[in-house]
Amino acid sequence: MNRAGTYITNLTGDAAYKSFRPALLPPQPELQLDEETMRLLVESNRQLSRLDSVSSSIPSAELFVSMYVRKEALISSQIEGTQCTLDDVLNPDLDSNTNLDVADVINYVRAVQYALERLITLPLCNRLLCEIHEVLMEGVRGQEKNPGEFRRSQNWIGAANCALKDARFVPPNVDDMTEAISALEKYINENDKYDPLVRAALIHYQFETIHPFLDGNGRIGRLLILLYLMDKKLLSKPVLYVSFFLKKNQVEYYDRISEVRRSGNYEQWVRFFLEAVSKAAEDATSSIEKLTELHERNLGILPHSSRSRNITRELFDYLEKHPIINVKKTAQDLGVSFNTATNAIRKLIDTGILKENTNVSRNRIFIYDEYLSILREGT
Repeated sequence: MNRAGTYITNLTGDAAYKSFRPALLPPQPELQLDEETMRLLVESNRQLSRLDSVSSSIPSAELFVSMYVRKEALISSQIEGTQCTLDDVLNPDLDSNTNLDVADVINYVRAVQYALERLITLPLCNRLLCEIHEVLMEGVRGQEKNPGEFRRSQNWIGAANCALKDARFVPPNVDDMTEAISALEKYINENDKYDPLVRAALIHYQFETIHPFLDGNGRIGRLLILLYLMDKKLLSKPVLYVSFFLKKNQVEYYDRISEVRRSGNYEQWVRFFLEAVSKAAEDATSSIEKLTELHERNLGILPHSSRSRNITRELFDYLEKHPIINVKKTAQDLGVSFNTATNAIRKLIDTGILKENTNVSRNRIFIYDEYLSILREGT
């Protein structure tokens, strides 16, 4: 046993196994935040504040936000083994696409949007986590694993198809899980002496350790980071993708969480988490600045129109939400004829803003490539 919890024996005889019973938050004895941790804390708060300021002053903020949510959804899903790219997720033929990997990411986007709407009227609570989980798992792999409900059976973490006895980690049994997730809900909604970013680190660790769902815990746990930071008013828009850093350092991410359970050393995990937030915020700020610069530059080279309705400008605005387009869907979405949409696309190709992606006359795809290349970083 250490200050993070203890392993307890379940069942008897050949069926016996040990599961982890986590200690309650905050850790006891309390965290020892050394000089390096305090430096990281100050820096991560500074980077978050800068990101929030930049994201609040950009033109077409909601367009950037929708892209950022997609990027976080994609990277968080990739951590869990999802095999798809940002281009797959933005494909205009998505409605006819039955790719389950893409469906995982689209569901994550829906889950984020749902969570942000519900947070207006509901605190960050277990009911909300269950509702988000139901949206995340709807119609995709894992939909048979009780979407929207905390588990009623033992789960475990290990290699694909490994047995319980070969598991790398066995989360708390159902009784311990029920008690622990209830205590975590209480901790999320009360205050202690720690900075909200330190609390966010503890909350993410605790949620991953409790593993309250049969599937989707990693994605819900990473989404919980964003929701908590927004709930604490450290961010006003969902423009932080912590998964960017966690994916690049995936082995260390899992190792550091495991180290807390092994030795009770929360401090090393908190330092890693603060670095993740700082680097993610810095990256997001840089992306926003690049996208804003691109927006202004291309706005300056758009062909001007004396008509009452400037379709070319409308198409340009549309591209910042749909950087991969085809003529048919674009015409439908803008409420114009096929020929009008084709002409507007041709004008943007002539300016160099759009590129044609195929030489096929049917279902031709056009890409806002400079915009996409900024968003693709890290995916």
